Amino acid sequence: MNSILKKRQLNFLMQLVVFSLILYGIHSYLNYHFVQNTITFFPLWHIYLFQIVTIVIVYSLINYRDSIGKSELFNTFILGMLLKMILAMVFLLPWILSKPENKGVDLANFFIPYFLFLAFEVYSVTSFLQTKNQ
Repeated sequence: MNSILKKRQLNFLMQLVVFSLILYGIHSYLNYHFVQNTITFFPLWHIYLFQIVTIVIVYSLINYRDSIGKSELFNTFILGMLLKMILAMVFLLPWILSKPENKGVDLANFFIPYFLFLAFEVYSVTSFLQTKNQ
């Protein structure tokens, strides 16, 4: 396996773990203090595990395609984002079909981390593509 591929992947994974732990800590703290007595459909760790797994898959695919010499990485990134959106709808489907009581809390618990992880992913892939083009 390519050493550059491994180095980029490890660097990304370390940044993702740190970002996820900080975000999860803040999110847990806020949930504990503001929605303590509210029963949510998904546990917080399920949401974060979903986010982390989908980000690792998309970034790994882009990193791998770059390491084998493919040049159309932007198309791969857009396809990965589309796949991630579809998987998010599949992940939320049981919640949607159950007609939950606390819609606002469940929506915030999923979509606030979703967009923060999306911003992290876009930043990571963009910086990766910029260093590749230099």
